[in-house]
Amino acid sequence: MSLWAIDSPRVELRPNITEDELQTLIRTVYKQVLGNGYLMESQRLVSAESLLRDRKITVREFVNAVAKSELYQSLFFNSSSQNRFIELNFKHLLGRPPADQSEISEHVRIYNEQGYDAEIESYIDSEEYQQSFGDSIVPYARSTSSQTGLKNVSFNRTFALLRGAASSDSDRKAKLISDVGANLPTSIKAPASGSGASTTSKRFLIKVIKGASGPRTRLGNIKYVVDYNQLSQQVQNIHKTGGKIVSITEVA
Repeated sequence: MSLWAIDSPRVELRPNITEDELQTLIRTVYKQVLGNGYLMESQRLVSAESLLRDRKITVREFVNAVAKSELYQSLFFNSSSQNRFIELNFKHLLGRPPADQSEISEHVRIYNEQGYDAEIESYIDSEEYQQSFGDSIVPYARSTSSQTGLKNVSFNRTFALLRGAASSDSDRKAKLISDVGANLPTSIKAPASGSGASTTSKRFLIKVIKGASGPRTRLGNIKYVVDYNQLSQQVQNIHKTGGKIVSITEVA
């Protein structure tokens, strides 16, 4: 079943919806939450679909069920870096990219302290979700146009995550880690078909609080100075080794 049969950015569960319209809505939820991934009939959440049909759960609760499913975890949690997982949660559940490093850090904290379900619920139970989609509207990419409360940079970063109708979110590499971490603007680029990535001469100072494992170790302050093209890998290495980034600033 192709999930790209639906083009409308706003799909809503109305009181007198027909079965065909309901099926369109359900496919739209799968398309949005699963990042345009291919869905086999055997992978559908039949029980949750039935509850939605009988109005025993809302669209928001159905979205929650899909995001907590084993399929979502296998696609985006088990096989991706933590930054990519959080980046995609913003895209799939709030319809926008993360605004800054503090948002990413907050969701890292939520997952580390409270677990997977709490991380998913932090988007779906948020005031932002309620104001944007309520209980009846399927989440959609809402920062492809001007939206109240969203920074202008969200427009470009959304297009960095939306790579066209033929793409999916199966790529495990985070797309925004350097730009968000360094508070840089994100350029809009056509989907890559070969080489030719842009370069920059900028250099950045990364300040890190890092402590080795073990009861007798102490936290220490570490600084890294890296070129722009090394920034993404350095940030990932810091996270992998348990470091906490305090700031990333441009240096002369």
